[in-house]
Amino acid sequence: MKVRLKPLGLPLVILAIDLGTLAGTSTAENPPHLLDARRVPEIREALQDAINRRVIPGAVFWIEREGATLHGAVGWRAVIPKKEAMTEDTIFDLASLTKVVATTPCIMLLVEQGKIRLDAPVKTYLPEFSGEGRENITVRHLLTHTSGMKPDLPREPAWSGYATGIRKVCAVAPDHAPDVEFRYSDINFIVLGEIVHRVSGQTLDEFAKERVFAPLGMRETMFNPPVSLRERIAPTERDENQVMLRGVVHDPTARRMGGVAGHAGLFGTAADLARYCRMILGEGELDGVRFLKPETVRLMTSVQTPPEMKERRGLGWDIDTRFSRPRGALFPLGSFGHTGFTGTCVWMDPFSKTFYVYLSSRLHATNPKTDSREVYDTMGTEAALCVLNWEF
Repeated sequence: MKVRLKPLGLPLVILAIDLGTLAGTSTAENPPHLLDARRVPEIREALQDAINRRVIPGAVFWIEREGATLHGAVGWRAVIPKKEAMTEDTIFDLASLTKVVATTPCIMLLVEQGKIRLDAPVKTYLPEFSGEGRENITVRHLLTHTSGMKPDLPREPAWSGYATGIRKVCAVAPDHAPDVEFRYSDINFIVLGEIVHRVSGQTLDEFAKERVFAPLGMRETMFNPPVSLRERIAPTERDENQVMLRGVVHDPTARRMGGVAGHAGLFGTAADLARYCRMILGEGELDGVRFLKPETVRLMTSVQTPPEMKERRGLGWDIDTRFSRPRGALFPLGSFGHTGFTGTCVWMDPFSKTFYVYLSSRLHATNPKTDSREVYDTMGTEAALCVLNWEF
């Protein structure tokens, strides 16, 4: 494989710290010409260095290419009140991965059914989303973050309830007309989650479970996980009442809305996310079963923002923006993925047919002065370096 380092303005992190043992690295069954298992120690060392510097308490990674896999767990699932070893079946608060693993596929399934039109005004489905320029915003604008809406609802004054949250986002005035700039906004996806609710007659969590997670065999991907799974869930940080959040969504807006919202609230494992990524790279097919049409997946994962816009997005998916650090230094333009505020990301390269999943809980007992995004750079580059017989 020839390696060409692209001048992305991102540092290539080269680290060498002893990790010790790595749980569950899968190498023996892999066709040797697809992934290079010799890179695993580099990944282990980089993650351990981040742990040593209190950037993250621990992490789970999964790299896959055409059925060949490298995966493992490093460090600690929890540090407070006592240390618990990270395991591959740890369930994480996926944060904004909710946008692309739950909300986006739900919207696109309804688009395929003819129940939603991408270029229809949002008010077609939410009549109250009108006035002050909101009537000019389409479903596509929400999916591409080009609506002109503000990033999020203000935290003050305090409020609670799903219906209250929807009333509030439908009352927010856009700052400018659509298609002027890319601005990442949780409000966009809160509205999209409610569109799923209005059009399908089911809440987002119900529709996603029935139409996305169950068909794809994602058995441990869910909103509001039960208390019985608490011990396997990675905690995040203390809430405003100094209670450690574990199994309760970290995102304040999603929490106020009862744990189910279009922008955050989803919990899941690396193995489940690998199934989802496998389906996306399979152009909508998984294990011989068609889930989405190939043209739907191509639409989601190709540039949908205006040609003059420098930051490029698909429908839900990040392609080339300030948030694209998980691409690392080697995966090419045209690869795509998404991040989550809690320290999670997925990235997929359709050219080499490779994807990786990286899950951490960066808010848990870490040094707030560190920048956990550097690990995205490292993981993206290391995942690409695992790819054999492919010219980046």
